[in-house]
Amino acid sequence: MRTTYRSLFRTPEFTPLFLASSAQVAAQTMSGLALGTLVYRATDSPLLSALSMFGPSLAQVLGATTLLSAADRLPPRATMTGTALAFAAGTALLALPVPLWAVFALILALGLVASLGGGVRWGLLNEILPKDGYIVGRSVFNMANGITQVAGFAAGGVLIALLSPSGTLLTAAALYATAAAVVRLALTPRPPRATGRPSVRETWRTNRTLFSAGPRRHLYLALWLPNGLIVGCESLYVSYAPGHAGLLFACAALGMLVGDVTVARFVRPHLRPRLGVPLLLLLAAPYLLFLLHPRPSLAAALAALASVGFGASLLQQERLMAVTPPELAGHALGLHSSGMLTMQGVGAALAGSMAQLTSPATAMAATAAASITVTLALARGLRPVRPSPVPDLA
Repeated sequence: MRTTYRSLFRTPEFTPLFLASSAQVAAQTMSGLALGTLVYRATDSPLLSALSMFGPSLAQVLGATTLLSAADRLPPRATMTGTALAFAAGTALLALPVPLWAVFALILALGLVASLGGGVRWGLLNEILPKDGYIVGRSVFNMANGITQVAGFAAGGVLIALLSPSGTLLTAAALYATAAAVVRLALTPRPPRATGRPSVRETWRTNRTLFSAGPRRHLYLALWLPNGLIVGCESLYVSYAPGHAGLLFACAALGMLVGDVTVARFVRPHLRPRLGVPLLLLLAAPYLLFLLHPRPSLAAALAALASVGFGASLLQQERLMAVTPPELAGHALGLHSSGMLTMQGVGAALAGSMAQLTSPATAMAATAAASITVTLALARGLRPVRPSPVPDLA
């Protein structure tokens, strides 16, 4: 039986996982905008503003190389509850008048926590849904993320104006605590998917195994690099248009929503492998026009058009799951999530540094050109191939 959007919400535990994830996305959206605004007001630096919003992503590489084996070796409910509570506490601390170095130390710590949370969440989703349901289920999460980000950025902008960046951060902390409560009360306890103790050595061993085959390696690079560079463009919204950053973020989220709906609902399975590269090119091309310094309304339309290309991620994740055994699903998806978020942090750092030396518009166009170059370099390795099994880890 084919998995449909309606059947997803009749699947046990899907709804509470969906609600908890949506609350966390809303909190992340609001806190990111508030923190970026807070740092930009204090420093007038595009680089520091970009790093404050996307800096937690840079810490993902540390988690991916040290903590990721725990994604399949810890009980999902307890782990997800703990990570949500850690974010609630860390976001509340960011609302306090702390020195700039302390802000970035907290950002680093939260990034380490996030590197584990993504693998646990998406591994549990893969476990809850039938085999053919992952791409549909993940698309629902992505669509909800798009809607939540639109609402979150709009609400964040209003709260920053009515309260303050600090008040907005406290609101986000309350949302993280709500997500922890939903996970703890509504999900049932499940055993870990894999046996053995998590360790740095096991994390490295499984990472090498997953990255060993050419087709998987190209999939990971396509999941990490092109969209990481484009998030670098997004990290400059605050410095490009300080009074309209919320509009730009909201329109980008709306475009991502359109892309995910189109890919999951309207693209036939046999056509999906052909669309990955075109969507990645669409993700970058509109940002080339920022070199012309478009006014905020046109910039928002370009951001929305570009973000349709984020739908490529769904296609690549579906192919990744087809070549990954179930007992490594959490680790494989966690490696994707951590690597993607790490590259988003790298993209923000690169774009912010370039903007510091030139201008936000010039940096956005140059970063988009780099994304297109990477996509074209990877295109040959992304052609559909027969799945290659993962070697036995025993």
